[in-house]
Amino acid sequence: MKIYIAGKITGDKRYKAKFAAAAKNLQTAGHVVLNPATLPAGLTDADYMRIGMAMLDTADQVTFLPDYQESAGAMVEMDYCRRIGKPWGLYLEPQGGGRR
Repeated sequence: MKIYIAGKITGDKRYKAKFAAAAKNLQTAGHVVLNPATLPAGLTDADYMRIGMAMLDTADQVTFLPDYQESAGAMVEMDYCRRIGKPWGLYLEPQGGGRR
């Protein structure tokens, strides 16, 4: 399954590590991960949003990180998922080395 990761990037100094950890867990579970945190620096906010929405459209499902509600962009992605009926879920961080 192709899974897009959504969550807070702007203003979060740890966003790359946070997204990378989620991507690794999802890949270990056998999924193809579409990770917006891997996009290059230097684009405009509008560029990131357009690319992110294209990734989201390509995905079979969207996984929202726990802090998604702190992100205006992730909230747009959530609204879009609800509007078009895209399957989505909340990412639960593994506890004690296991997966949920």
